[in-house]
Amino acid sequence: MSDLENIKGIGPKTLSYLNKININTIEDLITHFPYKYEVLKRSDVESLNDNDKIIIDGIVETIPIIFRFKKNMNKMQFSINANGKLLKVNIFNRAFLKPNITISKKVVIIGKYDKKNNLIIASDIILNSDLNDIKIIPFYRTTENLNKKTIHNLINNALENNKLIDYIPNYISSKYSFIEKNISLYNVHNPKDINSLKQSMLRLKYEELFMFMLKINILKDKKSNYTKGYNRNININFINDFISNLPFELTIDQKKCINEIINDLNSDNRMNRLLQGDVGSGKTIVALIAILGMITSGFQCALMAPTEILANQHYETFKKILKDTKIELLTGSINKKKKEEINKKLLNNEIDLIIGTHALIEDNVLFNNLGLIVTDEQHRFGVNQRNNLKNKGLMPDILYMSATPIPRTYALTIYGDMDISTIKTMPTGRKKINTIVKNETEIKDVLYMIKNELDLNHQIYVVAPLIEDENNDSVTKLVRQYSLAFKKYNIGMLHGKMKPKEKDDVMYKFINKQIDILISTTVIEVGVDVKNATMIVIHNAELFGLSTLHQLRGRVGRNNLDSYCILIGNKNNKRLKILSSTNDGFKISEEDFMLRGSGDIFGIRQSGDMNFKIADLKKDYKILLQASNDSKEFLRKENLDNYIYIKKDLSKSLEISDV
Repeated sequence: MSDLENIKGIGPKTLSYLNKININTIEDLITHFPYKYEVLKRSDVESLNDNDKIIIDGIVETIPIIFRFKKNMNKMQFSINANGKLLKVNIFNRAFLKPNITISKKVVIIGKYDKKNNLIIASDIILNSDLNDIKIIPFYRTTENLNKKTIHNLINNALENNKLIDYIPNYISSKYSFIEKNISLYNVHNPKDINSLKQSMLRLKYEELFMFMLKINILKDKKSNYTKGYNRNININFINDFISNLPFELTIDQKKCINEIINDLNSDNRMNRLLQGDVGSGKTIVALIAILGMITSGFQCALMAPTEILANQHYETFKKILKDTKIELLTGSINKKKKEEINKKLLNNEIDLIIGTHALIEDNVLFNNLGLIVTDEQHRFGVNQRNNLKNKGLMPDILYMSATPIPRTYALTIYGDMDISTIKTMPTGRKKINTIVKNETEIKDVLYMIKNELDLNHQIYVVAPLIEDENNDSVTKLVRQYSLAFKKYNIGMLHGKMKPKEKDDVMYKFINKQIDILISTTVIEVGVDVKNATMIVIHNAELFGLSTLHQLRGRVGRNNLDSYCILIGNKNNKRLKILSSTNDGFKISEEDFMLRGSGDIFGIRQSGDMNFKIADLKKDYKILLQASNDSKEFLRKENLDNYIYIKKDLSKSLEISDV
């Protein structure tokens, strides 16, 4: 396939603009699909309203006049007779059309109606009236100096002389009567009618999901055939004694998950398991017991957390419970001499458990006998980061933890190469968080509630969607407002633009009760445990997704005190109604998935695990299931050697030679 530079209209500057939106190849350009469509119907001239988007037939009544201004900018103006009504037309940067717009010429004008001036601000002029009763306009993600019209033209230029490989086997295409791939690509970018657009999108979505599920199912087969590990010989009696001596009773789900993990460790297959559970469900103690079992079998363990604060928190927890275990903490802020000392101890098998951040994946961190890796908030790490740690041991077992519950049916499909353990039941004594929705006019009530908690020496989180914005609630604006309302209290600020050390300093002050009210963006979302925080106030709450709101709510209620989540926003908002009606993270994740799709739930943006160009896991779940079944049948019945393009793509994507 030729390079982008060979496409008509793409010079060095345009190429650099395309690169900014991750268009680096011709395939990237052709598969830069519209993110939405606008369907315009033929308009009735008698019922035009201000700002209507219209398609209207007319006959040219006046000779076009060209106005030139700025550099390379022009406006063409003329009038049309639309079914007896005279309308003015303005269109920008189309002076080249003037010779074709002659008096009595039939035209179709597409644009927006300005009722006050009886004017159509046109986006396009069709020079023949041979147009369908509807026009479907694609909208593309753009960047500065590259508008949607230019992108559309470049895509069509690329489609003229370039064909993309069809990955769907012929027998499957015949089975579903799919439109040919390159026709589908043309239709998606240039839809003539809704039916052909739907058929083309279905075909392209199926191909993307078929290839995705083919990779997932190959990984499943690879796991069963090539993931032989070591039998760790975990002492079950020792584990049971440890559990019976805990100062609290484990829930049924915690015990079930421990059994699943111990069975994995005691098998000769390498564990690759996701432990998922709601905020406060007790995942950490399950992971701790797995780690203890591994250490008593003579192996080292590693626990990787996404932030220094969370790593420190785990370190303090594990030190308190595993008093006779050699535990060390390794984070980016530890000085060079201490790091060298820890690395030496690790290599000499003088450390049983190392807890840390991404500092654990540095090249000079070497283990003597790494047996188990636990990754907390696994979706916060990229695939390469997780693999770097996994490769530091000789076939270590892997346990991923996530406090972002995923609907089980989706998890089984998406994390098809993992086993899944789920904690649904909450520990006894854990109080329900009182969730209350308030609108902006009730802010005084909210301030009184905050004052009551402060009088009890409790601490407060306040969350804003933006860092700086004078017109809306933002961190900087709220810091000023809360400082005036609560003059005698210490107020802290936290947001993503701060340096890591600055953020950690603020959080440590909050943990140590040196800050009474912490005003922040969502950076406080991940696993920080401040037991004295009893209220979280979320401004403009309708701007956040359900799962994010639930994770934020989980910052409070980490004690036996009454705790509150105040959502300031529109009381009729569906997400806020759902959140105020339930504390069940799994129910919330189902609702969130139906409302928004998979992006935030699966952490696609953070992890880079999945990046669908046209498919959507929420809307296209039925297609996904069918593609999954078809991919399994394909792997059972077909020889990959007969499908050279599919084999090549799989080998490249999975980086395995034995596909």
